Amino acid sequence: MISARLRPLAEETSELGTLFADADRRLYLVGGAVRDVVLNRLESTTDLDFTTDASPDEIEKITGRWADSLWLQGKRFGTIGLLKADRLIEITTHRGEAYNPDSRNPEVVFSKDIETDLSRRDFTINAMALRLPDMTLFDPFDGTGDLAAFRLRTPASPEASFNDDPVRMLRAARFIAGFGLSPSQELVDAVKRLHGRLEIVSAERIRDELDKLMVVEAPGTGLWFLVNTGLAHEFLPELPALALEQDPIHHHKDVLAHTIAVIEKTSQDRILRLAALFHDVGKPRTRSIGPAGVSFHHHDVVGARMTRDRMRALKYSTDDLNLVSKLVELHLRFHTYSMGWTDSAIRRYVRDAGEVLDRLNELTRCDCTTRNRTKAEQLSRSMDDLERKILLLREREQLDSIRPDLDGDAVMAHLNIPPGREVGQALAHLLQVRLDEGPLDNGDAYKRLDEWWARRSNDSV
Repeated sequence: MISARLRPLAEETSELGTLFADADRRLYLVGGAVRDVVLNRLESTTDLDFTTDASPDEIEKITGRWADSLWLQGKRFGTIGLLKADRLIEITTHRGEAYNPDSRNPEVVFSKDIETDLSRRDFTINAMALRLPDMTLFDPFDGTGDLAAFRLRTPASPEASFNDDPVRMLRAARFIAGFGLSPSQELVDAVKRLHGRLEIVSAERIRDELDKLMVVEAPGTGLWFLVNTGLAHEFLPELPALALEQDPIHHHKDVLAHTIAVIEKTSQDRILRLAALFHDVGKPRTRSIGPAGVSFHHHDVVGARMTRDRMRALKYSTDDLNLVSKLVELHLRFHTYSMGWTDSAIRRYVRDAGEVLDRLNELTRCDCTTRNRTKAEQLSRSMDDLERKILLLREREQLDSIRPDLDGDAVMAHLNIPPGREVGQALAHLLQVRLDEGPLDNGDAYKRLDEWWARRSNDSV
């Protein structure tokens, strides 16, 4: 009898399972969906992955009329993709696949039994299968036991698993953090020996795994795993570099521990988490020791440049790169207004932050990891005060789209000058007036323009 927990999934998959049973072929649900069913956390949006003893040609024949659409790009690797009622489904012939040591492309070998297929999976918690349509659980490597014990192991030896697909070493970090698992010592030792294998993995796959790790609720243990096993050195050397040597005289925070603490304080926003990851990467290059102790002057500017370089190497989009590096460059801006927030300072802060303003404010709050309660409370009150003043100023003027009170056409017509550098200089002056004083009416704007033009003309004499 199918349990209540499995009934919704059984109802959704029974028709497909029956199709394969009628064709004298076996079909199994595998992967994350099975793990999540065991954990009672399967979401309705989860894509479904299946494996079968049917050949790719047989899969295509069995599902061709049933599916709303098919795509066959992965057929040579044994995978047929299909869409049914807005549900994305992939069905793959049982296989064992191994990476050529010098290649990024898998060498696919098909298999006829489910246990062999499961033995090639990444971790035991993902090496479980539900046979359809009767929903019988196959768990030859005790994935349920590992989930119960909060343990991360591989079905085969870790060496075999990571040589099959080196990106699994990165995926281990995500499962450690996302499910609160402890890796077996055998797994840890294998990663320490094999992390150099990441060189055959594309930057895009590495980037995607990093992104998935960064948005789990508490990625800290996964990030420590990357550092302590040497994995981070392969694709993100700036992270372990934050473990600056401490000395007994010139004290400063453990920058690596601080960075991971900041990440875990932020909300699960991918861009914000990446900014927290990179916000102090400029400190090792800017560290200096003087009479006042350790300082990291301009680490925000240096860090922004390093962020762009690393994100470019990891093939991040231009939009992602610009947003994250902007947050890194501005993450100290709040502290430059220690004397108070005038309307002019607020206008400049909001204009410079632009679309990352809310993220910048959150990053600034989270960047405070001091144990000094008084200092932390003072920063929190200051941020509250800033955000309150931003709201008040927004009510009086268009704070989020600050521009000169006159446009280029008005400037050229009023001064009777053609397009050129002078127009840009006039607009830059009017923008500074707008930032300092707020919006002007047309009469005052033209007056300020005339005053600037007169000074400029006198200076050129």
